[in-house]
Formats: sequence, C-alpha cells, structure tokens
Amino acid sequence: MKKSALILFFAVLASGLFAQTKPDPQNIQVKTTRDPEYPKGEKALYQEVLMNVKYSPEAVKKYVEGAVELSFDVKTDSTVINCIVLKGVEASVDEAVKNYVTKLKFSPGMMNGMKVKMNMDMVFPVKAH
Repeated sequence: MKKSALILFFAVLASGLFAQTKPDPQNIQVKTTRDPEYPKGEKALYQEVLMNVKYSPEAVKKYVEGAVELSFDVKTDSTVINCIVLKGVEASVDEAVKNYVTKLKFSPGMMNGMKVKMNMDMVFPVKAH
C-alpha cells in the first residue's frame, strides 16, 4: 500500500513538472501597441527628407545645416496633422521641413489591435545646399 501511494505521489509530481514545460498555445505574446512608422523604414525617411526638401534661396546661400525637431500626429488614415516645430535652425528651413513631412504617409499606430491616432516626435537632419 505504501509503495503504491509513493508511486502515485511521484507520478502526480512528475506530471505536474512535465506539464509546465509544454508550450501553452493560449499563452502567446501579442504586440497590442505599435507606434506609427514610415513604410520604407526610418533610415529611408531621414534620407528622403534630407534629399528632397526644397529650401529657400536665402537658406541655400547661407548653407544652413542642423536639425529640426518636429512633433506631429499620425491619423488612422496614415496622414500627418498638427505638425509643430519643437526646435529648429532657421524659420524658412523649419517651415520647409514641416511642410514636407506633413505630405508624407505613415503606417498608423495600433493599440489593442485597432488603428489609433498617435503623436510622434522626430529630429530631422537638414543641409540647405
């Protein structure tokens, strides 16, 4: 009787240990929040802004360089709104970068599996040459 009780005890203990090592299909990590992102990647975004922004003739003449920090919202339809300059280098350069970024499309942010409007802060390098 003692032998069978002891065997039963170890069997229950062993089954409990092995049950914990099996993967649980319902214990899956799901990323429920995702920030907005540029479809071609962050490096491509910086390169596009750096190469394609049209600066004023005065900024080009002065060879203005630096970084423009922007804050903007990405809506659920991928459009950019409420773009403001947090830190800039020169008013005309700041405005040119702001106007260019406002025309770009981003993948919208996600929260709990649903598209949501999200705010982004980004710093863009600029070279008016």
